[in-house]
Amino acid sequence: SYRALFANPRGQHLTDRLLDAQVELLVRLHLAGFFWGDCSLSNTLFRLDAGALAAYLVDAETAELHPSLSDGQRQYDVAMAQERVGGELLDLQAGGFISADLDAIEIIDELARRYDALWGELTSEEVLLPDEQRYRIGERVRRLNELGFDVDEIELVDAGAGSRLRLTTRVAEPGHHRRLLFARTGLDVQENQARRLLSDIASFRGYLEQTTHRPVPEVVAANRWLEESYGTVMAAIPAELRGRLDDAEIFHEILEHRWFLSEAAGKDIGTTAAAKDYLDRVLPAVPGDLVAGAVIPSAAPPD
Repeated sequence: SYRALFANPRGQHLTDRLLDAQVELLVRLHLAGFFWGDCSLSNTLFRLDAGALAAYLVDAETAELHPSLSDGQRQYDVAMAQERVGGELLDLQAGGFISADLDAIEIIDELARRYDALWGELTSEEVLLPDEQRYRIGERVRRLNELGFDVDEIELVDAGAGSRLRLTTRVAEPGHHRRLLFARTGLDVQENQARRLLSDIASFRGYLEQTTHRPVPEVVAANRWLEESYGTVMAAIPAELRGRLDDAEIFHEILEHRWFLSEAAGKDIGTTAAAKDYLDRVLPAVPGDLVAGAVIPSAAPPD
């Protein structure tokens, strides 16, 4: 319970970690159309997770599930969370669990600020210039992935001088990326590799739709990406450098390399140019035995 946490803090900045966990839980629920109605510290299970805290809902008596939540429903849920968390913090102060100097009002205001910031990062639209679209889409998707969220759909809408980017975001599921990538491309890779490759497929699909001015089905985008992007890069790897890293890891590193080169250039340089520079300057420096003994059989599809 949260009282046990404050009695045995195990590390610094417990209040910050607790707020982050509570806010992330509330955002995840709201993305799923779940109105809690009674968000509080006492109705949340907190578990230690490698120095951070993971939060889980334990009381859903007042909860409601909707196709989606309106802004009003979300803000009402946040306001109720502020009221209940504020009261619980005052109780902790009265019991001597936290410092009497701690400002409970400031903390609950911070809860709302962090919620708004995370919700905005996951759902806000932004205008992209034509020559930076693929690179900026990849950057945005990567930020969301690092937060533990997936992107289901990428939409580019004409906005005059640029395009307005709309992302449909959902909560990540363990193993989901590996299974989905295998179903779409036949590639059997590791989970984080699959997440990165799926993100690049989504960016590639958005690029195709923007350049052709018509919707592109997922299966078409995945097949074209496999041939025109992934396959082209794999074919360009010199024979003497094969096996330095797994193919999917090489492609992931090329995407990382492309991001850094694009940042330096101030524009998207493209996968082809990034691959050439990577294969010329980076991959040759990778030890030849780095993946020795770590080959993963790929005869069977992921479970």
